[in-house]
Amino acid sequence: MKISLNWLKQYIDLNEISTKEIVDKLTMSGLEVEDVVDENELYKNLIVAEVRSVAKHPNANKLTVCEVYDGKETLQVICGAPNVAADQKVVFAPIGTIIPNGNFQIKKAKIRGVESNGMICAEDELLLSDDHSGIMVLDSDLKPGKPITEALNLNDVIFEIAVTPNRPDALSHVGVARDLSALFNRDLNLPEINLKESKVKAENIASVEVSDFVNCPRYSATVVMNVQIKESPEWLKNLLTKIGLRPINNIVDVTNFILHELGQPLHAFDLDLLEGKKIIVKSTEQENEFVTLDSKERKLPPNTLMICDAKREVAIAGIMGGENSEINPSTKNILIESAYFNPSSIRKTSKALQLSTDSSYRFERGTDPSITKYAAERAAQLIAELSGGEVADGILDVYPKVIERKEITLRYQRVTKILGYEISKEKIHQILSRLGLALKDIDENSLLVSVPTFRPDLEREIDLIEEIARINGYDNIPVVPKINITLEKKTDQQKFEDDVRIIISSLGFFEMINNPLESEWEARLTGNPIFLANPQSAEMSCLRTSLFAGGLNSVKRNLNYGIRNMMLFEVGNVFQKKSDSTINTFDDISEKQNLILILSGNEEEKSWYNEEKNFDFYSLKGFVNSFIQKISLDNQLTDSYYSSENEIYSYHFTKNFKNQLIGKGGKVKKDVLSKFDINQDVFVFEFDLSALKQITPDVKKYIEPLKFPKIIRDFAFVFDKSVQYLDVKNFILEKASSLLKSVELFDIFERESLGSDKKSMAFTLEYYDESRTLTEDEVDKDFNYLITEISKKFNAKLRG
Repeated sequence: MKISLNWLKQYIDLNEISTKEIVDKLTMSGLEVEDVVDENELYKNLIVAEVRSVAKHPNANKLTVCEVYDGKETLQVICGAPNVAADQKVVFAPIGTIIPNGNFQIKKAKIRGVESNGMICAEDELLLSDDHSGIMVLDSDLKPGKPITEALNLNDVIFEIAVTPNRPDALSHVGVARDLSALFNRDLNLPEINLKESKVKAENIASVEVSDFVNCPRYSATVVMNVQIKESPEWLKNLLTKIGLRPINNIVDVTNFILHELGQPLHAFDLDLLEGKKIIVKSTEQENEFVTLDSKERKLPPNTLMICDAKREVAIAGIMGGENSEINPSTKNILIESAYFNPSSIRKTSKALQLSTDSSYRFERGTDPSITKYAAERAAQLIAELSGGEVADGILDVYPKVIERKEITLRYQRVTKILGYEISKEKIHQILSRLGLALKDIDENSLLVSVPTFRPDLEREIDLIEEIARINGYDNIPVVPKINITLEKKTDQQKFEDDVRIIISSLGFFEMINNPLESEWEARLTGNPIFLANPQSAEMSCLRTSLFAGGLNSVKRNLNYGIRNMMLFEVGNVFQKKSDSTINTFDDISEKQNLILILSGNEEEKSWYNEEKNFDFYSLKGFVNSFIQKISLDNQLTDSYYSSENEIYSYHFTKNFKNQLIGKGGKVKKDVLSKFDINQDVFVFEFDLSALKQITPDVKKYIEPLKFPKIIRDFAFVFDKSVQYLDVKNFILEKASSLLKSVELFDIFERESLGSDKKSMAFTLEYYDESRTLTEDEVDKDFNYLITEISKKFNAKLRG
């Protein structure tokens, strides 16, 4: 954003303050000055000169030999411009002058054998415009030798300021002047409104109706009658040109002036072109087309906020007006729009149309709803003065629900505690008052601050403390000679995640990082999605509910690049909507951290010493168990196996801690893989890392090796498919004697020969005693008893 120093001085006295001080103070306070153009330096040595005579160059058809008088002497200068003529007043660059465009120095030279002692300049060479059709011809009344900075009022300083998104109040000259008022403790002087209104009532010649108060909380308008469209005066054209705007006419130039003066976008309609002399603010119900001021036909998506008259649309609210109501040379009566639009609505439309304007840039960030009336009246006053028009009595102002000012309590002790040094109460009051904040209920310990609506970024006490710190100056923070640090153990919040990454990497996996946004259908695969209010595309319309879809998209990309063997993992946050109702608070959503492991392709490649081996379910289970063992939770988590398919897996298993699900995974179904264009098997396991992190591993302790031998027994039963492994295991442990120390599932087998609704599960049983050697008879007794009990309990059949 460009800011003119001369323009700023209309609102604040900056005498005896150097440009360097202004730049340093603004930058240190958060309004970073990226560039400074001092016109006195830029146009140094450039002067007014008079062309006394012109003659053809003897050795070049397109060059002219000019006699130029610089106020002291007549110099011979070679010029290539077609419009140079005798008796013209021109911009002359004597020898030694630095030309602004190109930053090169003028030297004495011979051009085609003829000496030249300077340069007559064109507008583009002075960075005044892009015109290079000829030299710049000046007013004939100017005296030769007069500096260009005086002759053309090129004595300004232009600042290029980077305004952060949270400071919409600073997107204007008054906004920057307000910060300077606080920084230098000087008064801010806003323009006074002195309207000379006619006897004609505005409400009798125009009307405003708002249908969508959500997206247009306030709409103000003034009417100016009998205007004359003409060129703007020099002072107005000069101010707009300095900040890079092209003057158009006295009406449009005033609206641009107010935009950059107050930060309030305005739009001027030709009132006589508005059907029914009426403004209706409403949102579109369906997609349609609209021709904007730049003569482009634009497709408007549904729910676009539009400004309409009694019959048609006349402007895209907050972005750009339409051709059908624009100001033209025959315009006599105008309606000035000054409104407050919902920032999210303007941003959504601007992105959809890929159309950004000075107005939309400000509306997206949030303008001041309290200034619409003042801005409309300020514009009406200026337009009446510059066009000879008269302002209709009254203002059309639709504002049914007033946006109230926020009130924040500020504690003096809190300021000292947060900043680490004390600022006097008087200084605090001064800073806040200069920033436009109202002080109420002041006592010894605190004060109540009423925040103006032009500062939507100030919501909490800490925001006020930040304002105090930046205006007081970060360079005023006192130097602390020493800092006391307590020698206590520090908690590394990322240690667990870092350890997980190291462990998984050591198992041979490669880390992937995917976008936390995904499409609706991908999010619904694994949960209840949270939709973005203004998504950039349908592919990124929801927060991810799992790492699953992102992982499969990574598999797809690898396959497209010809990489078929993959071991991938990711650690990332996932989000779920807790119910189908509207999200009102953070309690309505959940956020947790997950870990996903993905296997696909060959576990071992074919070679002279080895056969090719694909990743399978047991490969996945092995890596999962290895990870669990590495974090010392293998003796606390239990497994459950499911042979029937669900929405995602053909078959899968889970890891559980007591009754809590910690992770789930298995072989991904082919129809799910086909949605991601994946044509090979993929095995996935996803952990709830947040839950895993909360489990405290058992303390590691030394266990003396067993002195007596173990006895191992295996058996396999045919069960109904509905029987779960964990149920059988728990039953065995319950019925067995104390000699049985361990039960492990080592095989699951299904085949039509067993029956379509049957499956085989095989178990290994481990018997031993720490104090003696067991006999075969006592183990066989317990083993045979278990066979009988399992057969009865589960209607199972022992396999031979």
